Amino acid sequence: MSKVTDMQAQASRLLLAAEDSGWSEPAVGELEAWLSESDLHRAVYLRLEHSWRAVDRIGSMGTGLMPASLQNSTSHAVYRGGPRWVPFAAAACLVVLAGAGAWQVAPHVYRAYANEAEVTRIETTVGMRKKVGLPDGSDIELNTSSVMRAALSSDMREVWLDKGEAYFEIHHDASRPFIVHAGNRQIAVLGTKFSVRREGDKVTVLVSEGKVRVDDLNANRVVHSSTITGGDMAIASGAATLVANSKVRVEDALAWRKGMLSFNQERLEDIASEFNRYNRQQLVIEGDEVAAIRIGGTYPASNPGEFAQLLGDAYGLRIRKTPEAIRISN
Repeated sequence: MSKVTDMQAQASRLLLAAEDSGWSEPAVGELEAWLSESDLHRAVYLRLEHSWRAVDRIGSMGTGLMPASLQNSTSHAVYRGGPRWVPFAAAACLVVLAGAGAWQVAPHVYRAYANEAEVTRIETTVGMRKKVGLPDGSDIELNTSSVMRAALSSDMREVWLDKGEAYFEIHHDASRPFIVHAGNRQIAVLGTKFSVRREGDKVTVLVSEGKVRVDDLNANRVVHSSTITGGDMAIASGAATLVANSKVRVEDALAWRKGMLSFNQERLEDIASEFNRYNRQQLVIEGDEVAAIRIGGTYPASNPGEFAQLLGDAYGLRIRKTPEAIRISN
């Protein structure tokens, strides 16, 4: 058995165990541990889940409408709550549809395993922005201090945002879904221009045009979804996802694409944190009173010194500069 095929079998076993146990904590814990071991594990699981959903749709019509090969392959399927098939049936379906093996079941996963160069890694340093074009005609622009990986196959397009922020302009292709993975969220693209920002567990999605679906995952199983359109923003952290409509805030948050930072009466402490994403010379705010000052306006992201000087002139604040930091105090 090949390593990729073995991973498929393991993913099926773990998912079936979780389903049979009613998604008990021990079963989910074992599945999560396996998923955390490797990005390949996660990719194999996602492909399995995708096929499982397809089998669900076929199963809801009854086995009489299915090809004989699929009926035979799913003869040992377990049913739960009516004509719903558990992952073991999906795994069997994968084998039948693949015909020859792992290459056809998950081409991008197999290529990543056989030749890691097939997975494109893009990285930016502090203060750097980078725009890249994908072979499918999509464009991605990475913001400061970001890491992203992309894998395109004949039937899937997937991106993993490991940290930072990226803006996407996706070429529509109904036959090849485009999925962005960010922590325990996945963003399914429905034809759009949008950005994703990842800060640890917190994921922020801004849509400037079109529509996306933000899925909340638990052990890679979708437990909640939110669909947002142009002018919307979704902020997800932990088990919560806040959706709001504010075209102005979306435009302000995307000002980085022009090398600017835009604020609307935000706390100086938060503004300093945003500047610090783009510069090695850090803004240091001293004192709670200074940190609470509300500021608006648009400023060059790469010039914290100019911003600090404007603060000093406008508020009479004390500005002390070193090559490493700009300290702002009363």
